[in-house]
Amino acid sequence: MTQQLLPCVEINPSTTPDACVIWLHGLGDSGHGFAPIVPELKLPESMAVKFLFPHAPERPVTINGGMRMRAWYDIKSLDFESRADLEGVKESAAQVEALIEAQIESGIPSERIVLAGFSQGGVIALHLAPRYANKFAGVIALSTYMCEPSLLGSEAKDTNRETPIMMAHGEQDEVVPVFMGNAAFKTLSESGFNATWQTYTMQHNVCMQELNDISAWLQKVLG
Repeated sequence: MTQQLLPCVEINPSTTPDACVIWLHGLGDSGHGFAPIVPELKLPESMAVKFLFPHAPERPVTINGGMRMRAWYDIKSLDFESRADLEGVKESAAQVEALIEAQIESGIPSERIVLAGFSQGGVIALHLAPRYANKFAGVIALSTYMCEPSLLGSEAKDTNRETPIMMAHGEQDEVVPVFMGNAAFKTLSESGFNATWQTYTMQHNVCMQELNDISAWLQKVLG
């Protein structure tokens, strides 16, 4: 059975794309949430980058009283160690991987693909990228954390150890405390991954300075 690809908001460049950014939203949001950032990034047209903003499937979320909403996985508790439901994370990572494979089949090599995620979406990006068989151009993980960090050592592949991983977090984040993001950064660094860490004076959101830094970073890894 062919897996149904995740529906996406797709923003194409004016010429045939030769690179792709797949951007995963946070809990309760949709692909429409981050789509407006594309013009804000002010990437030069010569870069020909396609942006895909997939919609997470709807599922009941325990911490929200079992209410159904778009979520990459269930959150059963806000406890640091067990916040992300591993089975849900694996399921969503497989769906995102299918989306990546579809881009590769369309002619964009994995080395020209950036996997980005905010909050829950970042958890999926940080789970998938170290375990993925093909090399990415880069990974962006914003205001996020890692699911089951203790598994990374035994499950990580070497393919993306050199791949730049840009991690950023708000210092006043009350949803995902900054120490959770920093712990994920340390776990990646200790496992030999090429991660960088940056904080901003903001809460659980993105800010203009951060978007400017993401733009500069994308121009470096995809330019």
